[in-house]
Amino acid sequence: MQNKTFVAVALGLGLVASPALSACGSMDGKGAASSTGSKTVTLVSHDSWVVSKSVLADFEKRSGYKVRVLKDGDAGQAVNKAILTKDNPQGDVFFGVDNTLLSRALDNGLFQSYEAKGLAQVGGPYQLDAKKHRVTPIDFGDICVNYDKAYFTAHKLAPPASFEDLVKPAYKNLLVTENASTSSPGLGFLLGTAAKYGDGGWQGYWKQLKANGVKVVDGWEQAYNEEFSGSAGGKKAKADRPLVVSYASSPPAEVIYGDPKPATAPTGVATGTCFRQIEFAGLLSNARNSEGGKALIDFLIGKEFQEDMPLNMFVYPVVKGAAVPAEFTRFGPAAKDPGTMDPAKIADRRDQWVKSWTSLVLK
Repeated sequence: MQNKTFVAVALGLGLVASPALSACGSMDGKGAASSTGSKTVTLVSHDSWVVSKSVLADFEKRSGYKVRVLKDGDAGQAVNKAILTKDNPQGDVFFGVDNTLLSRALDNGLFQSYEAKGLAQVGGPYQLDAKKHRVTPIDFGDICVNYDKAYFTAHKLAPPASFEDLVKPAYKNLLVTENASTSSPGLGFLLGTAAKYGDGGWQGYWKQLKANGVKVVDGWEQAYNEEFSGSAGGKKAKADRPLVVSYASSPPAEVIYGDPKPATAPTGVATGTCFRQIEFAGLLSNARNSEGGKALIDFLIGKEFQEDMPLNMFVYPVVKGAAVPAEFTRFGPAAKDPGTMDPAKIADRRDQWVKSWTSLVLK
């Protein structure tokens, strides 16, 4: 999963990725994307942005705008940089701020209001800024524990289905997760436990998880491709952990990119461990080309892009009626009852939770 598509497959937004600068569409001679004319619109994003060339070309032809894409590292890094440069922004639209980082962006005035055309077709639960429309929901995914089917079959052991299962003796020394201070899925898993057990209970749960042998590594790439026995990379690395914190969309990725392609997914999802992650786009404050930015946001919630997105970024569309690939429906359906949390609560307590988690789990 290390190539660009596979990073996107699992929403690999771990907060340890190194900065990167690349573009989709044209760039200026200095290698930096910028909105130099009214017919150029610049999208700033994390590194996992992917779109089919034909779909992007169709937007450019219909709108008359040329799209430049500035990929600026992982999600957390890209958001922080966008905040620091908000008075002289790198582009017109920012894509990739999620519900774990949303309040940070909004509190710092990163976006201006814009009610996108077609927003009525976006499900209400995804519209976390419905009153002010500073951001537009684009996609969602679920951070969940994945399991190696072959391991549990061989050991005649039922795979875990819930947070409660993970602390049982039967699953001792089986789980690997990512560092909550350096990884987006690691943070999402921590938030999932906080949503489940509350302020007074999540620390006690993590004490049990630590006692049950949970292994913590820096980021998703290491956890999934080096430590998890169920992934293609893990098999090559002779990994020995049959449980990993990843995404509900990881099993269909294992099928789609399998060589040879398996008839069924080699991995499954513990659906009682999922935390919902929603990604947004917003029109940047002081955008040079606000009209082009508005057109681009309209495109992002249009049916063409929404249906193109799943097999490029391995996330789910938020627009009602957008078709989902059969592989998603069969091997990686979205969680029916994922954990959620108010972005304001995340903003208020995230840093302290991560600090407490670090002291409790890593020391």
